[in-house]
Order: sequence, then C-alpha cells, then structure tokens
Amino acid sequence: MNAPVKNRRLAGFLGAFLLVALLLAGGASYLASGSPDGLDAVTQTGCSESEDTLQGQCIAQNAGEHATAGSPFADYAVGGNEALTGVAGVVGVIATLAVAGGLFWVLRRRSDT
Repeated sequence: MNAPVKNRRLAGFLGAFLLVALLLAGGASYLASGSPDGLDAVTQTGCSESEDTLQGQCIAQNAGEHATAGSPFADYAVGGNEALTGVAGVVGVIATLAVAGGLFWVLRRRSDT
C-alpha cells in the first residue's frame, strides 16, 4: 500500500474515532445515572442527606471539601451547572487526546532519513 492511501485511511480512522468519542462524551453523559455508584454508596453508609448536606457518621461526611471542589469542572459539571455535563465530557476528551497525541509525538520513533 502506498503512503498517500495509507495516510488517507489513517486520517479517516482518526477522524471517525474523534467523532465517536466526542458524541459519546457529549451525548451519553446525559444518560448517566445521578445515583451514587457502589463506592459512593458504601462511603455514605450511616449518613442521611438533608438539603445537600450529609448528617451522621460516614466516610463521605467531608467529601465536598476535596482539593478540586472549586474548579471549573468539579463533579463533571461546568461551573457547577449540571446541565452542561456534556460540555465537560467533550473538554475531557479533547484534553485527553491532546495529552496523548503530544506524548506520542514526543516519544515517536524517528527515522534516520
């Protein structure tokens, strides 16, 4: 297979991959359950929730005080707005692909020619 055909196929594959990743991150994130997963449920054992605060004795009592609580993308929301969860997913995909692409570019094998 010659180089132009190979490069075109690679570009098509990478474009399709990016499109699927962005669609999943931007769209499927709205279908995710708001209920806590297994680990979150275990950490909340022994507590009751009243008006967004946990009452009682549980591991998750101080969960809102983590280091990234005030960051723009904390808790998979943009600026605390959970309606923008898809935007946070898209930004995450783009950032991950940028870091991975940068690492691949820096660590790639270089030919002697």
